[in-house]
Amino acid sequence: MHRRGGKRIRMDDPPPEYVNPMTPATPMTDYGGQSVHEPETPNVNYSGFNVGAVANSTIAEAAPREESEDHTEEETRSPSPAPTKRITRSRGRGGDGGYVGRLAESPPPPPLRRRGRGGRGRGRGRGAAPPPAYSPPPVLLPGDDENSLYNILRFNKTAINQVVDMWIEEYKSNRESALVQLMQFFINSSGCRGKVTPDMAQMDHTLIIKKMTQEFDEESGEYPLIMTGQTWKKFRSNFCEFIQTLVKMCQYSIIYDQYLMDNIISLLTGLSDSQVRAFRHTATLAVMKLMTALVDVALLTSVNCDNCLRQYEAERLKARDKRASERLEVLVAKRQELEENMEEIKNMLSYMFKSVFVHRYRDTLPDIRAITMSEIGIWMEKFPAHFLDDLYLKYIGWTLHDKVGEVRLRCLQALQPLYECEELKGKLELFTSKFKDRIVSMSLDKETEVAVHAVRLVIAILKMHPDVLTDKDCENVYELVYSSWRGVAAAAGEFLNVRLFRCDEAPPPARSRRGKARLPNTPLVRDLVQFFIESELHEHGAYLVDSLIESNPMMKDWECMTDLLLEEAGAGEEALDNRQESSLIELMVCCVRQASTGEPPVGRGASRKHHHMLSKEQAKMVSDDRAKMTTHFMVTLPALLDKFGADPEKLTNLVAIPQYFDLELYTTQRQEGNLTLLLNKIREIVKVQTEAEVLETCGRTLEVLCGEQHAVYTRCNVARATVTDMCVNRYKEAIDDYRSLVEGGETPDADEVFNVINSLRKVSIMYMCHNLNDTNIWDSLFEDLPKCVRGNESGMPAQALVYAVRACFYSVLWSLHELEERGEGGPLRERLAAYCALCRDVVARGLSAELREEAYTSICDLLIFFAEQAGARRPALEADAALCDLLNDFVQEFVFVHHNYDGQDERRIEELHKRRNFLAAYCKLIVYNVAPIRRAADVFKHYTRRNRGQNEEEEGDDNADSDAEAV
Repeated sequence: MHRRGGKRIRMDDPPPEYVNPMTPATPMTDYGGQSVHEPETPNVNYSGFNVGAVANSTIAEAAPREESEDHTEEETRSPSPAPTKRITRSRGRGGDGGYVGRLAESPPPPPLRRRGRGGRGRGRGRGAAPPPAYSPPPVLLPGDDENSLYNILRFNKTAINQVVDMWIEEYKSNRESALVQLMQFFINSSGCRGKVTPDMAQMDHTLIIKKMTQEFDEESGEYPLIMTGQTWKKFRSNFCEFIQTLVKMCQYSIIYDQYLMDNIISLLTGLSDSQVRAFRHTATLAVMKLMTALVDVALLTSVNCDNCLRQYEAERLKARDKRASERLEVLVAKRQELEENMEEIKNMLSYMFKSVFVHRYRDTLPDIRAITMSEIGIWMEKFPAHFLDDLYLKYIGWTLHDKVGEVRLRCLQALQPLYECEELKGKLELFTSKFKDRIVSMSLDKETEVAVHAVRLVIAILKMHPDVLTDKDCENVYELVYSSWRGVAAAAGEFLNVRLFRCDEAPPPARSRRGKARLPNTPLVRDLVQFFIESELHEHGAYLVDSLIESNPMMKDWECMTDLLLEEAGAGEEALDNRQESSLIELMVCCVRQASTGEPPVGRGASRKHHHMLSKEQAKMVSDDRAKMTTHFMVTLPALLDKFGADPEKLTNLVAIPQYFDLELYTTQRQEGNLTLLLNKIREIVKVQTEAEVLETCGRTLEVLCGEQHAVYTRCNVARATVTDMCVNRYKEAIDDYRSLVEGGETPDADEVFNVINSLRKVSIMYMCHNLNDTNIWDSLFEDLPKCVRGNESGMPAQALVYAVRACFYSVLWSLHELEERGEGGPLRERLAAYCALCRDVVARGLSAELREEAYTSICDLLIFFAEQAGARRPALEADAALCDLLNDFVQEFVFVHHNYDGQDERRIEELHKRRNFLAAYCKLIVYNVAPIRRAADVFKHYTRRNRGQNEEEEGDDNADSDAEAV
């Protein structure tokens, strides 16, 4: 893209300070200590302002020297000299009218940065400490004029329009006095209590600023723009509104009178280059808002000019006898005046941009940089004919590398509306090609809000320039659907919807083998499954679902999903393979879970201190979604269980669906027959399946179905009793056969051993969710526990003994539950004492590591459950010194030990998770005062030793590097 006159704008060479992007991984150590590209500014005067001196002061001051490394954030940039001379507007038109010059092919030298007077002193807003969390409300001090513009706006006494009206009346009667009031307003708004006298109005503004700086005696470093509290927030709003209202109400005459704007722009330009942070911040905000107001005036002037031109053309095309010559002359004069006004406004805008913006967009104060980026985005959106140019866009592109997240965010927010306007497409091509990579990389920004806006901007770029983003760019955004930050993931989900999950054309009609028409979302669901498979993050389906469920209706299209699973592929369709079916079922169940609960997956919701609360509208939507989901799956779930009954992985997910049903719909919609089918399927699954995950899910589903508050409780409770009795009877049969063979001196074969293990597995899993104490199997279970200790080996499988230990643990807990609920605990005290004594022996002398681990976990949990004060009927369990020593020895042996799992990542992660659980169980005893605090010493010593070892290793590396350098 070539500029006017054939000169090419170089946007690909950002300032050296931005060469190394300040990504989260490589943060910049110093912002602004390097040079930046600035436009070559000819020495052109506008209304008395020495443009050349202001814009090129940095070049004049530049000198090569080493930057010290102790710069603080509050060190200001080297300011430009303030303008010193005022001349009339007509004399200021001698050059290019203040138009921003062409971009220099090479940047100027870096600006020198020097500390203000007083070094790092706290006074005058330079290097001051940050403001307190709360600032006191404003009060009138002795000597303050309560009728000044500053105090009127500070105390919000009068409407802004009325304040401006009163000032305009004053200006018309005595413009010198009104100007002094306005200058005083800007000085006071900076936190300075200095007085601007009528005599000072005739002085050079440089001298006025110098005098006000000397009178800036505020030691706290506070000033109105950074003070906290509702009152000061309102003042900031009034400050901005006052400037814009003033320009709006003066737009037809006063702003062109060669007096008001000349003086105000001169004063604010000088203040914006002040070493005093309060002056610089306040003046920069004022100039930026002043430019925004002038942009609005320019737009209105442009419209009036176009209307005038149309009226002139309409009048000129009339027949000679009907043409009014006087009207033509009036229209020509009016058009000429409007064009002069437009040129004048552009001159003012260009001058303020060169003298303020190009210096302050890289100010050391992040708030100032953020203000400049916010306002330039507004100018580009409102007045693209003037500001939407590569000459201005480059400043936003360079500032995308800013080290402060708020500034980066303002850049993205400035660009967003530009990319959403199709009419601006042509003017953004060069900018997009130069800064697209940076914008895409910002989707990984350490600041969550910045990352969210970066993804949204990438979406806008994708819509405007579909061919600009490469596959690699898209993949970087795709991966963010698995981000732990929900806002980022949702934005990435919207990107997926635009890029992948959309139907540009209506798909050809498709039917299943038996003739049922496929739903419109069918191809999208297929794409979703394929995306999930290719992402290779199959344990995180819930995160993918959470990213899309609020933005894509296919995530709740239950009929479409179940049709793909139940209906055979028709002509021209490709059937789902086993992996695709498993992935679709997993995603479908994740959708069911979130749609029926409204809760995001673990890690994406609110913190534990701030529980996720649904609004009334959200709760209503969740209730409706749950009802629709229940209505559909009440009918289709038995068929799904029947089709995939032989696949444990699919069953584990499918059997969990009833946990999210609205069970009352079984009776209100007369679906008791389907409930019976579901219960029969669950019974068959428990009977046939041996996988622990499937059985555990069945147990939890039965627990939910058997809630006493539901109308279907009786029917479900009967089914539960049938399932639990079946498991207990199978256990009794298997263990009786096994013991008979052992007592008879025979060796049980593999089938009999398997029957014992499988039956005990089912009993322990059902015991976890359902009270089986009424089946009286405690004695039979406890009979085998002594066989867990070395010396009492009987040949019983170790895995079966693990399940026996676990089943006895749940039996004790159900006895405690009965005691708390009904006051009937049975022989709880005796069973607890016997079980704990046996577990202590197993921890010390267990046959296998699995048995010792199970016994250790049981003891730790029981110590927590029975740590409360014992009553007349409630037993207590105390951790004596011997038991604490035993548990500590276990932790030292099983937790703080290194295993080599080279090439076995899954096993390494599993073992690490197990060791963390062991350590957490032990530390919980100390946290809850079950074990004395001194028992934590043996845990802490490992962390101390580990940290010491890391420090020594780092020192060793440093010494090795030094030796290498010496060699």
